[in-house]
Amino acid sequence: MNLVEAIYHATAKFPPSELYGLTSQLRRAAVSIPANIAEGYCRRNTKVYANHVSIALGSHGEVETLIELACRLGFLNAKAREAFDLRTDSVGKLLSGLFRSIEERSVDTKKNTPSN
Repeated sequence: MNLVEAIYHATAKFPPSELYGLTSQLRRAAVSIPANIAEGYCRRNTKVYANHVSIALGSHGEVETLIELACRLGFLNAKAREAFDLRTDSVGKLLSGLFRSIEERSVDTKKNTPSN
């Protein structure tokens, strides 16, 4: 959620011509990360949860790419880029760890299920 807030604050300073382009795309990709985690968790199914976390990982990659593009286009300075790199690295590690944890839980559940 902190990453999403930071994206919204940064993109508010993007040129008005980017409102329906990079601004919108970056915001949607950022919002997609926590939204997919919440949706997957609320489905109460490990496989579905893992799938939604996988989608969140994809959105994370999209955010990283769009931040790079925003820097190349001069919409973000080096200081902002550094701050976003720290945030996105942290979010990426958390998402990867969550995904691994869910996958391990899924494997453990399969091992403990009695055979017919």
